[in-house]
Amino acid sequence: MSRNNTKTSQNSQTSFRGLQILSDDLKKKRDDLNLKTKKFINGLQEIETDINTSLKTAKDEYKKKRDYWNNKVKELKDKKIEYKTLFEKLVEEKNLIQKKTKTSNKIISIKQVERKIDNLERRIETENLDIAEENAIVDTIKELAESKQEFLAQQENSDLFKLERKIEIVKINLNRIYEQLNKWSNKSQENHAKMLEIFQKVDELREQKKKMEEELIENKKTADRYHEQFLQVMNQRKKFSKGKKPYKPSKKPTTVRSRHYHKKNEMIEKMKKDKLAEALEKQKAGKKLNLFEARLILGQSER
Repeated sequence: MSRNNTKTSQNSQTSFRGLQILSDDLKKKRDDLNLKTKKFINGLQEIETDINTSLKTAKDEYKKKRDYWNNKVKELKDKKIEYKTLFEKLVEEKNLIQKKTKTSNKIISIKQVERKIDNLERRIETENLDIAEENAIVDTIKELAESKQEFLAQQENSDLFKLERKIEIVKINLNRIYEQLNKWSNKSQENHAKMLEIFQKVDELREQKKKMEEELIENKKTADRYHEQFLQVMNQRKKFSKGKKPYKPSKKPTTVRSRHYHKKNEMIEKMKKDKLAEALEKQKAGKKLNLFEARLILGQSER
């Protein structure tokens, strides 16, 4: 009888130690996963901060600058159209005047006069002329120079000359507008490109956040399973203790740690609900679901 009691006692001690080892192992795994959950949450908060900061930079800096230069470009394009219309009108008027001028033989080309003067001056320099011939050529040059000045004076007062001056001014302004358009368009494109770079970075962060949220939920599920197994083992351990009730979680007033744990659970549950809502929308729209989304919907239907 004493041998049986001893054997039973030894078996009980062995079983108790086994349960103790198992409970310690489960507790460690649960605590490790809870620590990982905390890291996930901190990581998600950091990513969310990065996303908000990046979006603020894109909106307040690069989008604002891009829109500013786009407005400047738009105003300049309107001005360009105005100047081009004026330029075409002036050229048309010039062509009409030139057609009328061609019917008159009174107007002598300045270039023709200058060419005659050059030829006469060359004769004086190169030919062996007597004084009378040279004086005659000099008198001719003076007459041609006077006619040239008269022609210039007439031309400066003519409608054609005035139109040509206007056309030249409009051309200069148009060239300046084109240069400015190119410069301002480049500034707009530079800021637009930087804004797109930030949006691409935000998309990558959101994808990273989505993946981390999925890992967080899976990690939390695993931690909860270890916690349930830990409670079951603790209940079995309590059964070995005389006069003690099965182990139950302490019902002490909520501590700071338990409040923090509760807050984390709420956050995770909210994420799961949000992800489930997104998955249901995708399913409704006929879009392909990933494995995580399919499991969420399947888990919802089983409740």
